[in-house]
Amino acid sequence: MNKEITIAVSKGRILEQSLPLLEKLNIRPLEDPHSSRKLVFATNEPNIKLIIIRASDVPTYVEYGAADVGIAGKDVLMEYGGDGLYEPLDLGICRCRLSLAGAEKRHSGGSGRLRIATKYVLTTRDYFANQGKQVEIIKLYGSMELAPVLGLADLIVDLVESGNTLKANGLVEIEKITDISSRLVVNKASMKMKQEVIRPFIERLRDVVR
Repeated sequence: MNKEITIAVSKGRILEQSLPLLEKLNIRPLEDPHSSRKLVFATNEPNIKLIIIRASDVPTYVEYGAADVGIAGKDVLMEYGGDGLYEPLDLGICRCRLSLAGAEKRHSGGSGRLRIATKYVLTTRDYFANQGKQVEIIKLYGSMELAPVLGLADLIVDLVESGNTLKANGLVEIEKITDISSRLVVNKASMKMKQEVIRPFIERLRDVVR
């Protein structure tokens, strides 16, 4: 039986908060991922390797079996959709919220559709559809707060942690859509084919999170 496990982890904040969790399982990369340009890292556990990739790519790598398990934000998983992954564990790290926000003094607008700037197109569409509202969604990849300031959009849907960035740009949080944290996701085939190594890994991680 193939006992190797490949773990895909998002770059940035999720990586920073995932490494201490893995450390508690005695899993450590042999090189520092923060100072190396490598994307694949051997660990002190010969059967475990890490791949460090863009957040939005983690569910794809896991669903298609290039990684057995992954750590990704719930925001990414909601936007990814699909049913090709198990999501057995909320790791409780990188907590924030996905919220609707806009200018402090915003016009009520005319009868036209609201324009919403976001990188979470599917999640935003579902949110407004559940309210029976049709909106125009403008996809942006960053600097979301500029959109209402410069008149590109009426409102934004984005991640909010402290709210300081919104405040600095004259925006306020209007409504929380959902709480966000990082989750463990598992490839369905790996769960069956490698359950002798995957299930103990999940349970050990569950104990650490508790």
